[in-house]
Amino acid sequence: MPLETIAMQSDKTLHICRLDKFIPPFIDLVKENFSFSKHDFLLFGNLQAFPTKLDKNVIYFHHAYQIFALILKMNQSKKIILHSLFNPLVVFLLFMQPWLLKKCYWIMWGGDLYYYKFRNHTFKTNLYENIRRVVIKRIGHFVTYFEEEYQLAQEWYAAYGVHHACFSYPSNIFNNIELDQVAHDSINIQIGNSATPSNQHMAVLEKLAPYKDLNIKIYIPLSYGDIEYAQQVIDFGRNIFGDKLVAVQQFMPLDSYKKFLSIIDIAIFNNNRQQAVGNIISLLGFGKKVFMRSDVSSWKSLNNMGLKIFDIDNLGISKLDPDDSKHNKNIVSTCFSKANLITQLENIFI
Repeated sequence: MPLETIAMQSDKTLHICRLDKFIPPFIDLVKENFSFSKHDFLLFGNLQAFPTKLDKNVIYFHHAYQIFALILKMNQSKKIILHSLFNPLVVFLLFMQPWLLKKCYWIMWGGDLYYYKFRNHTFKTNLYENIRRVVIKRIGHFVTYFEEEYQLAQEWYAAYGVHHACFSYPSNIFNNIELDQVAHDSINIQIGNSATPSNQHMAVLEKLAPYKDLNIKIYIPLSYGDIEYAQQVIDFGRNIFGDKLVAVQQFMPLDSYKKFLSIIDIAIFNNNRQQAVGNIISLLGFGKKVFMRSDVSSWKSLNNMGLKIFDIDNLGISKLDPDDSKHNKNIVSTCFSKANLITQLENIFI
């Protein structure tokens, strides 16, 4: 379906989306709970990796000639929702049309914000960052559940737009279901959520090395991300822990994922930016012990919610106290419900 077929419509919300596993369920959520005809979705990225059903208002951007219709649609839409800010074309179009920025809502993914801190410093990346700085400073609305992320945007980019607290995607909804308790003698430890270097798996494996002779098993989800990096993690971990390390390299359907969670006792997230939010929420909601870095934006927000989480600098392998487990379950069940997400999105869409 050509982008031009929707270019002349108005009073609608335009979603500019980088394709990822979060996007198809989000589109379905909007379709099921809102007036879908008032939303247009423009998709960038790998459609094969993230299959999404296209429709008259769900368009895949893959031809340069579509840019002109995109510009027209950006100007005619009532609101523009930016699902991440990774796309240089989108950043440049906003830079060239600054009058659009006041109606933009940036759903922050973490890595797009932390580009400020972790980019390679070359002439090209510094030039691009200067363009981003102009854009981000003038964006009208910032969408993130973690206020600390918004504060970083203020600190790094002098941003002054409105903050909307919203956990954005169905992947962050906690489904309060009973897990089948699978008996296991070992202490089962999960490290990270994907095969991306920001998980910093090797550093965690080194921290766990003193426990290698104890009755432990280490599970590392590596089905998503960089295949070459995943193999480096496996080789490094097996060199220390042998067959106590289990690499989870196949994508798990929901039922399998629930069964997997039922055997995890401790989860460790050494991510140097906001990442794995859905994983962390699920693990806390199921009463698991979670270690995180205390210098990432989500740490303070989760603590402020009253959740019992642990600093990775004080890493140990004791299980979570039953009272703390019950306490975390109650908070997550209340805060990360589908009803809450729909209400939060409704406040953005109106």
